[in-house]
Amino acid sequence: MPNPRKVLFALLLAILALAGFAGCAPQQNSSIPWSRPADWEGRIPGMGN
Repeated sequence: MPNPRKVLFALLLAILALAGFAGCAPQQNSSIPWSRPADWEGRIPGMGN
C-alpha cells in the first residue's frame, strides 16, 4: 500500500506542473490599434528638436 503522503505530494506536484504549462492568463485579442511611435517618444527630454 502506497504512503498517503507520497501520493498527496505526487498529486500536488502534478497539479502544479500542469498549472505551469497551462499558463495563468488567457490571451485576448485587443481592439487597440498599434501604430508607429510618436515623434516625441524615445528621446531625452529637453535635448534638441
